[in-house]
Amino acid sequence: MTKPKLLIVEDDAGLCAQYRWAFPAWRVVIANDRRQAEAMAKREQPAAVLLDLGLPPDAEGVAEGFATLAALRALAPGLPVIVASGQGQRETMLRAVGLGAYDFCEKPVDLDVLRTILGRALHVRALEEENQRLAAAPRPSPIADIITADDSMLKLCRSIERLATVSVPVLLLGESGTGKEALARALHSQGPRAPKPFIALNCAAIPETLLESELFGHERGAFTGAVRQVTGQIEAANGGTLFLDEIGDLPMSLQAKLLRFLQDQVIERIGGRTRIRVDVRVVSATNQPLEELAETGGFRQDLLYRLNALTLRVPPLRERGDDALLLARWFLARHGQEAQRRLRGFDDTALAAIAAHPWPGNVRELGNRIQRAALMAEGPLVNAGDLELAAAESPAVAEDLDLRAARARAEREMIGRALSRGNGSLSAAARLLGISRPTLYDLLETHGLSPQRAEPATSCQTPS
Repeated sequence: MTKPKLLIVEDDAGLCAQYRWAFPAWRVVIANDRRQAEAMAKREQPAAVLLDLGLPPDAEGVAEGFATLAALRALAPGLPVIVASGQGQRETMLRAVGLGAYDFCEKPVDLDVLRTILGRALHVRALEEENQRLAAAPRPSPIADIITADDSMLKLCRSIERLATVSVPVLLLGESGTGKEALARALHSQGPRAPKPFIALNCAAIPETLLESELFGHERGAFTGAVRQVTGQIEAANGGTLFLDEIGDLPMSLQAKLLRFLQDQVIERIGGRTRIRVDVRVVSATNQPLEELAETGGFRQDLLYRLNALTLRVPPLRERGDDALLLARWFLARHGQEAQRRLRGFDDTALAAIAAHPWPGNVRELGNRIQRAALMAEGPLVNAGDLELAAAESPAVAEDLDLRAARARAEREMIGRALSRGNGSLSAAARLLGISRPTLYDLLETHGLSPQRAEPATSCQTPS
C-alpha cells in the first residue's frame, strides 16, 4: 500500500533530519519556507502538513508561519495542518486553530503525541473524502426502467416507489419524450396490481369517433359496422392499471363519461344497458398545462380534480445533469448490438455535443439520434457529425480552488471517458490512460466507479 505523504515545513535542519526517521508509516517531504511549502503542496498533494510557525524571514516571530498557514488553506481547504511552535505560546496556537489549523503541538515535540495526532488527522480526512465521494457518486435508480443519476429524477423515482402501493390516480406532467410511460409502468409493476393488465392508450392517436368505443367498448349492433361485442380498454384493464397518455387531448364529449367512471368505477358499453363494475387504477399523462386549460374551458375542472389526486412533474432531459451522457452510452450499447456494429463509444466531439445540446425531444430524441449514429458511423467511435449535432466546446468547469477535489473530478472524468472509449474494457481503458490494470483497479475503487457505469446494464422503456 502506498504510504501517505507528510509535508513538514521547518527551517531547522536538525529537526528535519529527526522527522525523516520518526515517521516510518509516512513518506516525508520537506519544505524550509513558504514558497517551498506552496510548491510542495501543489506537486506532492500531501495527506497532512506539520507546520512550524517560526519560518524565515521571520524565524523569531509567527507572521510568516501564519501566512504559510493561510496559503496552504487556500490551496487545499481540506488539508489537515498541524501547527508546531515554542512553549509558552498557547495563545498563538489557539489562534492558529481558529484560522483553520487541524491541531497544534508545542516544541520540543513529543513524537508519540505527534504520531497520534497525525494518525487521527489521516483517519478523519479519509472519512471526509469518503463522504464527499459518496455524495458525488451517481446513485442507482430504484426503478429498473429508468436510467438516471440526477437528484431530481431519483427523488421522482422514490416517489413512484411509494405511490405504487396505493391506488390513487396519478397525473404525470412533462414534455414529450421524458419517460412518462416508463414511470406509469413502474407505478403498476411495483405495486399489488402487477399481476394484472397494464393497458396504455394514447388519447391523441385515436380518432374522436373511435375513442369512445376504444375506451368503453360496444355491443353488437350499437352502430353501423358493430358486428360483434367488443370489450373496451377500461374493462380490459380490470384489476390492473389504465394509462391514459396525452389526456389533455381527450375530447370534451368523453370527459364527462370518463369522470363518471372515475367516480363510480362503473362503465356501460356503447349500445348496452348493463352496468359493469370494474376495479382500475388510472394513471394519466400530458405535456399540456391542464390547469390553464381548465380555467379557459378547454378541460373539465372536475375531471382534473379526479385525475390529479397526486401530480408528479417529470424534468426534461436538459435539466437532468449528466443523464444525457449516461443514456447515450446505454443507447449506443443497445443499438450497436442490434446493428451488429462493434462501436467503442463516443469521441470528444460527440461527448461535448451531447452535453451542450438542449434536447428539445428529450430521451426520445436522444435515442433516435444514437440509433442513427449506430447505423451510419464509419469508424469505431461515434462523432458529433454522426449524431447530426454541431460540434461544441466542453462546458467550462467552475473555478474551484480545492486542488485535491479538482484532481479527483478530473480523474473521474478521464476514467469515465476511457471506459466509454474502451467499451467497458479495463485493459483498453488502462492503455488509453497510460497506466497499468492494477492501478486502474485502485482508481476505480477510490472513486467508486465500475466499468458498468459507462454502460448501464438496466433496460429502458420507450419514453412517452
